[in-house]
Amino acid sequence: MNSLDANWITVALLVIVAVSLLQGLLRGAKGTARQLFGFVAGSAFTLLSIGAAAWAAAEASPRVQAWLVAKDWAQPKPDASSWIQLGYTLFAGMRDLPLLRFSVLMLIFYFALRLLCETVISLLIRAGGTPFALLPSGGAASRVLGGAIGAALGCGRALLVTAILFAYCSLWPKGPYADYIQQSGLYRQAASQIIEPAAGALITERLPVFAAQMQSELNQLWQKRYDIIDADLPEDIVSAAVSITEGAEGDKAKARALYDWVGSRIAYDNDKVIAYEERGEWREQTPEDTFRTRKGVCIDYARLYAAMARAVGLNVRVVTGLGYDGRGGYGPHAWNEVWLSEENRWAPLDATWASTGDWFDPEGFQDTHIRQA
Repeated sequence: MNSLDANWITVALLVIVAVSLLQGLLRGAKGTARQLFGFVAGSAFTLLSIGAAAWAAAEASPRVQAWLVAKDWAQPKPDASSWIQLGYTLFAGMRDLPLLRFSVLMLIFYFALRLLCETVISLLIRAGGTPFALLPSGGAASRVLGGAIGAALGCGRALLVTAILFAYCSLWPKGPYADYIQQSGLYRQAASQIIEPAAGALITERLPVFAAQMQSELNQLWQKRYDIIDADLPEDIVSAAVSITEGAEGDKAKARALYDWVGSRIAYDNDKVIAYEERGEWREQTPEDTFRTRKGVCIDYARLYAAMARAVGLNVRVVTGLGYDGRGGYGPHAWNEVWLSEENRWAPLDATWASTGDWFDPEGFQDTHIRQA
């Protein structure tokens, strides 16, 4: 199959080789050889740094987790500043999300090793005059040899770009321009004959799984943003929560009392849904807005419940995902999970659906609610 076509990916890869060849002709053998040495050494050091950083992160991760657990940083009180809430969210993410912790540690180790490697490469290049002194320094021979070295350097650069494109297409096969990239004959030839055999299952199988798991953890961390946004609890919400849970013994009794109140006092705001679906208008509202107007949609129910639960010392979180629509499909939805210390577990609840039945920790909750992942 002819690998040359009018695809812009093919054109870009050829231009990379052509520009490197031209630079080699202009710089001559010595200058281009130094550049090739820097590219090869840099690529090798990058791969070594990634491998070493991954090993170091894997070794350090359980120790870092143990250290974070030992710190025992309690969830900040509702009146804590946004910076403290943000710090706690990052702390909790590093403590509770293993892939996030591994990735952060790997980045730290990688950049430290990379800095060391770049320093070593720089010193080697400066002291590398003797090997390059054997190459012709001028004339036609130097330019021809420089062009050949430049072409080899260009092929290496094009191969690096191909590897990046291959990783992109493997991670996001339905992503923007993924189909167009794979229509390039030159890309397909390099990917199938060089990149895929060299990478094995790392890119095509393991990396997508890792990326999906990482996205799931980042979604969990993203959902914690409501702990920061709604950290400042208005006095009227605090007073109402205290009054509603008065006499309730234990986390479950308090959580149930708040569920009953939010589920029966807040009305679903159909006008807000229509404004968003028909005109693209989204009216963001705080828990205080929901408490004051007694109207809201699922995310407003969930944020108000979380605010009231935190006001009486409950550990609670807002969960986003998909909810069953009753017609065989699913749509965007939000609900809560509250920690029941007496049972040592998270209990799900959906105050938005309270008018349709008992959705406080029912059996089969997961059959109608799909967490964002």
